[in-house]
Amino acid sequence: MVDIHCHILPSLDDGPDSPEISIGMADMAVEDGVTHIICTPHANDRWPYEPEVIRRRRDELQSHYEGRITFGIGCDFHLSFENLQSIREFPTRYTLNQKNYLLVEFADFSIPASLDQSLHELQLAGITPIITHPERNPLIRTNPERLFKWLRQGCVAQVTAQSIAGKFGRTAQEAAERWLDAGVFHFIASDAHNVSSRPLRLKQTYEHISRTYSEETARALMVENPLAAFEGRPLPFIPELADGEGSDGGANRKKRFWFF
Repeated sequence: MVDIHCHILPSLDDGPDSPEISIGMADMAVEDGVTHIICTPHANDRWPYEPEVIRRRRDELQSHYEGRITFGIGCDFHLSFENLQSIREFPTRYTLNQKNYLLVEFADFSIPASLDQSLHELQLAGITPIITHPERNPLIRTNPERLFKWLRQGCVAQVTAQSIAGKFGRTAQEAAERWLDAGVFHFIASDAHNVSSRPLRLKQTYEHISRTYSEETARALMVENPLAAFEGRPLPFIPELADGEGSDGGANRKKRFWFF
């Protein structure tokens, strides 16, 4: 499996506060069968994004796992005015492995109307925005048509593995299940922060998706598409967004078809 959203590097944000916890998270990943991880600390007003520091800490972690797992770098990009100004000047500074995919994090308290234009400008710059964990955002859950609009204009979306398991509450779990049925998501990622409350566990989710949908769907969401993003390639599998989405974000019919 490939994890494109993981707060595994120590002392950079609200993730692990020591190298020992980072190593514990990586050990979990190896045990689960994860082969690639993109280290994605927050890039927002609270936690400044420092690529040189991130690379150094990635290299330190990689030195413990040569031949067993591969670490890349990126960030959990907050759509602040300062970040948007910076990414216009340095478009690959924030992207996953300095390629063409960008994790985009929305605030829980406000999604301004200008956001549509900001996402469009990122796309014009050759960047594909990955909307992170919309199932956990109350504003998106209450107005899902905005999410569907972003997907139709070329954005992609990532669901958190623990949301599917109910770890972020029943409301987030129901949204995750409903939108998986509707063909909203392109990736499943851990968004792990530690070894206890938000661990780097993906195998159980892979098995659940295989049973509920198919092995092909599990591989698309957790292996093939994430690896393509890791390497900066077009996604090999694109879910067909179901027709007839209602105001609650559901769908009149389930869509489980994937197109190569």
